[in-house]
Amino acid sequence: MTRGFTPRALGEIAIRCRDYEAMVAFYETVLGLEVLPDGQRAGPPQRITFFHLGESYGGHTAVLALFEDTDPSPVVGDTFALHHIALSLPWAEQDAAKLWLETQGLPARFQDFDWVGWRGLFTRDPDGNTVELVSAVPDARDG
Repeated sequence: MTRGFTPRALGEIAIRCRDYEAMVAFYETVLGLEVLPDGQRAGPPQRITFFHLGESYGGHTAVLALFEDTDPSPVVGDTFALHHIALSLPWAEQDAAKLWLETQGLPARFQDFDWVGWRGLFTRDPDGNTVELVSAVPDARDG
């Protein structure tokens, strides 16, 4: 039997949030993501916010979902399995993004990935998750 399917794009990233309000504010206000229409739920058992990340594949909208963590012993941030979330932006906007993050009192550092022709701008969200704003380096693959 063959597998019969091939995943083609990101559909959703979901993060459990220790500080739900701070996380929603970070992704909405600092990064400027748009909340989906009717994309906020007030619980119970928990509050959830869905942000629009753009078109995914086959008409599916890619989303970032933030879930209020109602577990009394949460596993989030540096102790969770999430390594990082990467959001794409145009190369021409990376310097402005770095400046903006720094004016918000957030860490901001670039890292080049020459092997694939990308540059990432790294910061942290309020729960300590690493957030990368990644861009293709112009003409990097032309050699």
